[in-house]
Amino acid sequence: MRRKPGSTWHLDEMFVTLRGEPYLLWRAVDEHGAELDVLVQKRRDKAAAKRFFRRVLRSIPVPRKIVTDQLRSYPAAKAEIPEPAQVKHIFVKAAARVNNRAENSHQPTRRRERQMCGFRDVHRTQAFLSCFGPIRQHFALPRHRMNAACHRAILKERLAKWYDRTVSDISTKII
Repeated sequence: MRRKPGSTWHLDEMFVTLRGEPYLLWRAVDEHGAELDVLVQKRRDKAAAKRFFRRVLRSIPVPRKIVTDQLRSYPAAKAEIPEPAQVKHIFVKAAARVNNRAENSHQPTRRRERQMCGFRDVHRTQAFLSCFGPIRQHFALPRHRMNAACHRAILKERLAKWYDRTVSDISTKII
């Protein structure tokens, strides 16, 4: 279901409110717009950035380039972890629009947050957002590039693939 991750990571963080308290949602997106990982944390310091890097590196190989905003905890954390220490790091200003890939990846989360009338629990939010990104990417199609018949055919194919994977997983657990 998931394509091979790109060699450029776009990292960004956004504030979400859980029961009236601000938390940070750290997000890594590759050059194709595929969400690599998310992590909900209370802090925005070097330790939090280090925890996020370690989490992403558990499942995805080291990139060639990392694009971030001007937050200084990214390079400090990156320097302490051996794998990404030599990776090229690019800082961008928010006005430069170079990190738009990461900024735009927050939109579905904001939409979902509004639909759910806000998130409530840190652990449930983390679990939901970790699953929500890959599922959404599986069904999100570049609608502006295809006609209706093509869209229906691809969506039907993806629904069949989804059905095969989920039903086969459920049936093996029941037996």
